[in-house]
Amino acid sequence: MTATEPSTTPGTPRPEVPLDFPREWYSFPDPTNGEHLISVDMTWLLSSWTCVFGTPACHGIDSSQPESGCCTHGAFLADDEDRERLTRNVSLLAPGEWQHRDAAFTAAAAENSENEVWLEEDELTGDDGEMEPALRTRKLGGRCVFFNDPGWPAGSGCALHHMAGRTGRSLPESKPDVCWQLPLRVTHDWEDRADEVEILHTRVGEYDRRGWGPGGLDLDWYCTGSPEAHVGAEPVYVSLRDELVELLGEEPYEVLAAACARRRQLGIVAVHPATARAFGA
Repeated sequence: MTATEPSTTPGTPRPEVPLDFPREWYSFPDPTNGEHLISVDMTWLLSSWTCVFGTPACHGIDSSQPESGCCTHGAFLADDEDRERLTRNVSLLAPGEWQHRDAAFTAAAAENSENEVWLEEDELTGDDGEMEPALRTRKLGGRCVFFNDPGWPAGSGCALHHMAGRTGRSLPESKPDVCWQLPLRVTHDWEDRADEVEILHTRVGEYDRRGWGPGGLDLDWYCTGSPEAHVGAEPVYVSLRDELVELLGEEPYEVLAAACARRRQLGIVAVHPATARAFGA
């Protein structure tokens, strides 16, 4: 989510494209690891999606509070490293940059919580399909505790995002994993090849509604399939370079970027339909 100030109340969303449509995938061996195969969804990486938070094009996943974009559920933390990074970044927030700091301390004190004041306990579906304990950023007023309300002097939107802009830090350095990775969906699977050699297969694609599980279909609006969000000046593989480098590494990204540039020059066959609709095709 960007740190742009919301301007007007969003209108009626344009229809999203269907979840299923033709896609082009490109697979290549990791130049730094012969036992690592990477597959990327070129239809997504060559799309014109861009974050439209803070503009009338962003309708929010909850229609009752469209101004909060995708920040309504808080951010579930991926692991201990994610938690430690968040703690460091909270310490970098300038006075007045985080609107709900005092409210977070008050809520944590009332609960006698042993966690950091900006975290609370919840549950997520584990790999085995069973619910398991999980930590996520605290919710206040139905949205993430780090969300500054419209009109806040330091700027509305994510306080951590504002901190990143002020300090020159990248978003992967500054925000929880789930926040900076969206709308990229990355999976890692160990596979046995025909020669009985086991390899790691990493896939990078679009985090569409299905990426959230069954609940994703209940979101009031979602940006990746909306033509209103496919208005970027650069393709996704360029605009999300920092995120892709963090996920794959510098050398694999260079291979990916070169392949995307070639495909873009030749003309992609399976164009993302939201991009096509955005440009009237």
